[in-house]
Amino acid sequence: MTDAILTVEQMRAAERAAMAAGTDGWELMQRAGRGAAEWVARIAAGRPVSVLCGPGNNGGDGYVIAETLRRGGLGVEVIAPLAPRTETAQIARDHYAGDVASQAMPRQAITVDCLFGYGLTRAVEGQFAELLEKIAASDCYNIAIDVPSAVESDSGAVLGPLPHYDLTLALGAWKLAHGLMPAMAAMGARRLVPIGIDIPDTGMQFASPPQLRAPSPDAHKYRRGLLAVVAGAMPGAPLLSAEAAMRSGAGYVKLLSECAHPDAPAELVIEQDNFAQAISDERIAAFLVGPGLGRDGAARDRLAAVLERGLPTMIDADALHLFDSAMLAKTDPAKLCVTPHEGELAKLCDSFGVGADCKLDRSRRLHDVTGMTVLAKGPDTILVGDGMTSFFERGSSWLSVAGTGDVLAGIAASRLALHGSPARAANEAVWLHHEAARRAGPAFTAGELAHAVAPAMGVFL
Repeated sequence: MTDAILTVEQMRAAERAAMAAGTDGWELMQRAGRGAAEWVARIAAGRPVSVLCGPGNNGGDGYVIAETLRRGGLGVEVIAPLAPRTETAQIARDHYAGDVASQAMPRQAITVDCLFGYGLTRAVEGQFAELLEKIAASDCYNIAIDVPSAVESDSGAVLGPLPHYDLTLALGAWKLAHGLMPAMAAMGARRLVPIGIDIPDTGMQFASPPQLRAPSPDAHKYRRGLLAVVAGAMPGAPLLSAEAAMRSGAGYVKLLSECAHPDAPAELVIEQDNFAQAISDERIAAFLVGPGLGRDGAARDRLAAVLERGLPTMIDADALHLFDSAMLAKTDPAKLCVTPHEGELAKLCDSFGVGADCKLDRSRRLHDVTGMTVLAKGPDTILVGDGMTSFFERGSSWLSVAGTGDVLAGIAASRLALHGSPARAANEAVWLHHEAARRAGPAFTAGELAHAVAPAMGVFL
């Protein structure tokens, strides 16, 4: 799988399997280094290159890169504070025909970081930290080989000075850090360099863009899905969600609210009477509950009543603070998707007795314990459901404004009303959310983002 994501141990196991099948470590290193060198040469476009080599196999990749570039006619300088400490890296060093400096300032237009690879677990200090600080202070085009050298691969944690890289070349397979903050913020563009080994299906992947469809020729509003957006104490958030939902594919969006909404569009149906009767409508295909709901007793009652219907439901915002195991026991968790940011994820984990140290582990454990689909949103968005953990490309940083989460929930709920699959709806929503942000440009409001969803739909049709 070219989109599969591996842990450190899974990557090591894949390499061991390749070697057991007859491919030795030096051959794998040559494949990795030469494949990466093709990218470096393309970027360099004749300009000289500095290659920083560490003492391990990532440094060995660096020597292969340097020799490949040297043979291709590029000017190359290699800086290696320590000699190779692995047999394969030493072979690579012996095959490099150029000079190696132990201490130097990278002087070339392109800098290639091969100090440490995906196995780093301790802080980067001393002369290696100094080299990384020099990279960070330079105006070079920086390329990280496999993962940036100050990054722990399985967590994305930063263990030393972290420069900004313009390009990160993953060797053999994607690693967890390629999809996790804070590491992914520094990686720039990411590209995969195959090295000819079998990559297992690990249950983790980068999310694939959706393939949406126009309504069928005989479609009508109920066949496309009636979404009921459940409002509460605060009218603005559910209205934002409804505005986004109206532009995301559902055939009919209805806002169940006791508040006046003088700014609501004419095409949005608002029901203000008899909540119990409104949610019992047999034509409802899905619910969205949480944005603007409030956290009082009335809000709790509304959430419980919605969940007891047993319909596909998106749960967001305030509802995430009210949701508990007693409510879960009265509904079908396979039809639910929760969409927490990190604070809300921590609250859900507390409510359902989930203990975990990081966002990824919390998301996966919460899914395992409850059976719900979990869309843990943020700069690094993680989706757990349908037997797969999916990671997404980083969205626009302009999404860091109030109300954009309500828009995301509205998009997801609209897609859920259309087809009923929580994980599929969540995946579609993230892609549409990111594309809408791109189209909205800089400094948009949540309302402007909601209006940008309709043109974003066209990208995936």
